[in-house]
Amino acid sequence: MRPELSTTEDGVAYRDLNGNGRMDPYEDPRLPVEDRVDDLVGRLSLEEKVGLMFQTVIEAGADGSLIERPGAISKSPTSTVVLDKHLNHFNVHALGDPRSAARWSNALQALAETTPHGIPVTISTDPRHAFIENVGVSFSAGAFSQWPEPLGLAALRDPDAVREFADIARQEYVAVGIRAALHPTLDLATEPRWARQAGTFGHDPDLVTELGVAYLQGFQGSSLGDDSVACTSKHFPGGGSQKDGEDAHFPYGREQVYAGGRFADHLKPFPPIIEAGTAGIMPYYGMPLDLVIDGEPIEPVGFGYNKQVVTGLLRGTLGYDGVVVTDWELVNDNHVGDQVLPARAWGVEHLDPHGRMELILEAGADQFGGEECVEILLDLVAQGRVTEARVDESARRLLEVKFRLGLFDDPYVDEDAAADTVGRADFREQGHAAQAQSVTVLTNRDAALPLRTGLRVYAERVSAEALDRHGMTLVERPEDADVALVRLTAPFEPRSDLFLEAWFHQGSLDFPPGLVHRLARIAAVCPLVIDVVLDRPAVVTPLLESAAAVVGSFGSSDDALLDALTGRIAPQGRLPFDLPRSMEQVRQHHEDVPGFDDPLLPFGHGLSI
Repeated sequence: MRPELSTTEDGVAYRDLNGNGRMDPYEDPRLPVEDRVDDLVGRLSLEEKVGLMFQTVIEAGADGSLIERPGAISKSPTSTVVLDKHLNHFNVHALGDPRSAARWSNALQALAETTPHGIPVTISTDPRHAFIENVGVSFSAGAFSQWPEPLGLAALRDPDAVREFADIARQEYVAVGIRAALHPTLDLATEPRWARQAGTFGHDPDLVTELGVAYLQGFQGSSLGDDSVACTSKHFPGGGSQKDGEDAHFPYGREQVYAGGRFADHLKPFPPIIEAGTAGIMPYYGMPLDLVIDGEPIEPVGFGYNKQVVTGLLRGTLGYDGVVVTDWELVNDNHVGDQVLPARAWGVEHLDPHGRMELILEAGADQFGGEECVEILLDLVAQGRVTEARVDESARRLLEVKFRLGLFDDPYVDEDAAADTVGRADFREQGHAAQAQSVTVLTNRDAALPLRTGLRVYAERVSAEALDRHGMTLVERPEDADVALVRLTAPFEPRSDLFLEAWFHQGSLDFPPGLVHRLARIAAVCPLVIDVVLDRPAVVTPLLESAAAVVGSFGSSDDALLDALTGRIAPQGRLPFDLPRSMEQVRQHHEDVPGFDDPLLPFGHGLSI
């Protein structure tokens, strides 16, 4: 699909977005972005400018149609938020096949073109190239090429590989009209119990910084342009030091602590990512306790509400003047079915939605993530509590990104190209190789690895088909096997009271004693190889006693794991964080400190086979 173009008398092709029959400055592709932004801001109604300042969830029809009803996650019909509320930033969740996704993107852009000034839509997404399916954090790859989680990219220790992944992801995103990424995640994985470590690059501030910049370069290039995906780097000023490892999505996890005095480590990735040109930055939900920056005590309110952090530290000290978008739903509670997720108004729960929104703007944010309540901001302006000049300030920043992405000149995508690009065979092959290479060999007693073809294998959570493709035969009993292969997920405590809670792996990292005993019984009759999916640093201590080999993976299919275990693709992974000896060691450890004094296995550990 191509845009409908008009031509000036002197032969300049342009989109007549406001339908007035002439090329206005904001429609002139020859002018500098700053001039186009200035012209457009002066033309917009207050309602249109306010609409820019909200980014909410949207759902796509499986056949590429627009959904004209409230969805399972989205709150309003598509036409309502685009035409009535003037929103044009959307965070897309489930997508269909590539052709349908491209068709939906084009339909959304065509609808946006009917608004008074034809402001194009910016479609964003959480990560969707790995394995974890969590509607609050990330999506499994589906039609896109599948790679290890960011922790697995960190296990490769290769910024060029990260840059290559990001460039491939960029091509696939752009093909279906996704032009904004709500990533990279630059949080340090310093608290082993924290639920969001899989999306990070581990606990080391230097590695996180190096890989974060490479990731940004792969998505954005040297500067934003027609083929870029604009990144929102998160979560400022570092979200990994959660008290007791509880996540700040939930009321019991609202506090961030720095008892180890390591705030500077958590901040370290952000100055380089700003210098590299990140289009956006997202503060985390957490509220800091007893945090002092440059001798100034920081108010214990959520970072999105915190003027000392957003305006003082981010915009002032670090000199960032780009878009700041809040994390999702700081203003209103989210009700989904019979569950609720309270607004993450940590430290300001006593404020009503008007007061919360006013404070967020005073803090320095430009856009409200996960909200579409434009009427509240319009009311704040009408009451004189927020000036139109303040609205203009954020509108300019948001429009500049759209112009630099080329969306005003052509926001449409080609369905055939989308079908050819997304999940391309070479992309999938590179993703598969990264999955295998990121496997990290923790122990390998008596050279149990590599596995050889022809083995009879007792397997748990490994498919018979994958074993067969690797020349092995599945047997039903360990007693009949040459080797046992068991895949485990790092332990967690299931929770399901609040919306989203069931998707988050939180709590103890100890394997249950019954499982440990059962695995020891298997190991008594045949050599046991264990793979632990390390979305968090599990306490693997009891597994080492009986297993012939233990490996860690960070997003690997059965076939990729077997390629690594057989040596078809040499496993090269090295731990992106320390593995603790015990839960007692975890409980005694300061949440903000990278690593342990005496870990079971240290950051960087990984054996060859």
